[in-house]
Amino acid sequence: MKKTTVLFDLDGTLVNTGEGVTKSVRHALGQLGIFETDQRRLERFIGPPLVESFAREYGFSEEKSNQAVAFFRQRYETVGVYECFLYPDVKSSLKRLRELGFELGVASSKREDFCHVVLEYLKLDQYFDLIGGASDAGASTKIEVLEDVMKRLAIQDRSQAVLIGDTKYDAQGASQAGIDCIGVTYGFEQDFDEMKKAGVLAIFDSLPQVVDFLENSQVESQ
Repeated sequence: MKKTTVLFDLDGTLVNTGEGVTKSVRHALGQLGIFETDQRRLERFIGPPLVESFAREYGFSEEKSNQAVAFFRQRYETVGVYECFLYPDVKSSLKRLRELGFELGVASSKREDFCHVVLEYLKLDQYFDLIGGASDAGASTKIEVLEDVMKRLAIQDRSQAVLIGDTKYDAQGASQAGIDCIGVTYGFEQDFDEMKKAGVLAIFDSLPQVVDFLENSQVESQ
């Protein structure tokens, strides 16, 4: 299992964006006359595409979901995007992966310009060869984002790429894209059985453990 490229989900894997996302979802719902008090329900918006989440959680039509996303962005673009913080050991883990010679990328369902803002704000952008995310005109689902990122990185052998993520959506997207996935438990997923069903290589409690796993796998493959 020799890997050369490590791709990362953003929300729940590198950065805890929960406060900014949930407050902005609550703002959007309030604009539509819905006053949500269930925090767990709001947290289900972290990670998946927003249009899908509004439809899934509230039965919105596509038109109403798009309207809700517009309200979401009213708050998120100016305030919510900065309401975030790094998970433990993120910077040291990324630095270590770079020292080990891995190519690093981000593949997030968050809009790509927001990914750049978050990573620049937290001074993580320097570690990545490519920061990829969703776009209004193109990629939106996890599989579409992964395909776009792999194309831009010119990845020819998909067996050499791995996605690090915290939800079943990451595991499912990686499986659909034909690449391996490693799960982490500290993010927003609550049902790790779903990640296992999607065929993750392993699930770890911290990023240093992920790096150890990848380093040992490299040694074993040599």
